[in-house]
Amino acid sequence: MTPEQFRQHGHEVVDWIADYWSRIGTFPVRSTAAPGDVRAALPPAPPEQGEPFGDVLADLDRVVVPGLTHWQHPGFFGYFPANTSGPSVLGDLVSAGLGVQGMSWVTSPAATELEQHVMDWFAELLGLPASFRSTGSGGGVVQDSSSGANLVALLAALHRASGGGTVRCGVEPDRATVYVSAETHSSMEKAVRVAGLGSDAVRIVEVDGDLAMDPGALAARMARDVARGYTPVLVCATVGTTSTTAVDPLAALGPICREHGAWLHVDAAYAGVSALVPELRELQAGVEWADSYTTDAHKWLLTGFDATLFWVADRAALTGALAILPEYLRNAATDAGAVVDFRDWQIPLGRRFRALKLWFVLRWYGAEGLRAHIRSSVALAQELAGWAEADQRFDVLQPHPLSLVCLTPRWPAEVDADVATMTLLERLNDSGEVFLTHTTVGGRAVLRIAVGSPTTTRTHVERAWALLCEGHDWLAADFATRAAEQAAARR
Repeated sequence: MTPEQFRQHGHEVVDWIADYWSRIGTFPVRSTAAPGDVRAALPPAPPEQGEPFGDVLADLDRVVVPGLTHWQHPGFFGYFPANTSGPSVLGDLVSAGLGVQGMSWVTSPAATELEQHVMDWFAELLGLPASFRSTGSGGGVVQDSSSGANLVALLAALHRASGGGTVRCGVEPDRATVYVSAETHSSMEKAVRVAGLGSDAVRIVEVDGDLAMDPGALAARMARDVARGYTPVLVCATVGTTSTTAVDPLAALGPICREHGAWLHVDAAYAGVSALVPELRELQAGVEWADSYTTDAHKWLLTGFDATLFWVADRAALTGALAILPEYLRNAATDAGAVVDFRDWQIPLGRRFRALKLWFVLRWYGAEGLRAHIRSSVALAQELAGWAEADQRFDVLQPHPLSLVCLTPRWPAEVDADVATMTLLERLNDSGEVFLTHTTVGGRAVLRIAVGSPTTTRTHVERAWALLCEGHDWLAADFATRAAEQAAARR
């Protein structure tokens, strides 16, 4: 493809994306494809000869679009948001066009230094401790996901706990312990497995009535483990849990971690970016105790996947765990210690120029534009919660400080509530107008409505609420009819 051909077809691709965004609201939110439909629409053998680019674009509409769940749809209320935006896409396009490797400073100095600077900007915007800045003892890096960030945080914690040597020098793997709650994301347990500690190293700490980690229970478990000869390595505290956006009390957990020498890692994958908004920053009170911190710009901050913001207060612990320098990567700048090589801050060696899209997004929207997006999502979610709280057909889980609302429908006593709730969920998702997900709290099925798509307006939230109410009433009436018919049959 020559530069002129690229120019022509590049315009066609941008036009296709813009058209997709303009018509996204006309698609069913959740794909209606059955298993195997997409593969059945593809030829069985790869093409031997090149094809016209127009045929490729045509197959996007014919094959790909029908097999998509549309995460940017205004009726997408499932999981958490997975935002993208025009400036993010354009930044990714430039990154792909440049095609540089940012594994070391010398391989593309701009890739490293722009990332350092953008991460310092975000540390300031989120009100993170000075130690997380590149000018302090730590610094920030863009990881591929918070799951990956959780793993590298654990490896850094193990390195520190070992006294700077290999893990086996100071911490026996079968004597290391990691503390989570039942609400902690499953990626933390996966990180423990990948690190070679095994699931037996995980200690599940009790939660309080708001589903936040109980500091007293953590202190008791850590003291008991220490008395038995175990080494507490890491505590994973969550700001905005996946199920319900519960917030662990960092200010209370920090001193307990410090007492036992455990690394405090804060997983704020969804909710961390809310700290851009001053009135929401209190949710992260105590973040100054954190040894590492992660939040995803690719969830709620108008930046396409992958864009996990990860900071560490002591970069020596991180690079000590991950740095390996073969001869073919040696260079004068690295040898002099004058630069940062981000290959030593992550699991893989190679890394693309992720910071470009963050730079584009921040410069296009500005901090105030990003705050406006977060405030709008929160306001819509709070309005939805208010409608549900005032309605006798639903119970709302408390608290709900951000843009996720969790509610449970009320059903007649003779109805299996979980079956009815899941039936309602499927009815809503089958409508094509909205997409919701569920979780369980206290063994009971709960509906999750996550507001956050940049195209979602009050009208879309109102429609989601109307569908909830209509679906509840239809099912309740259906259950009543069935009960009456069964009673009549018994007579």
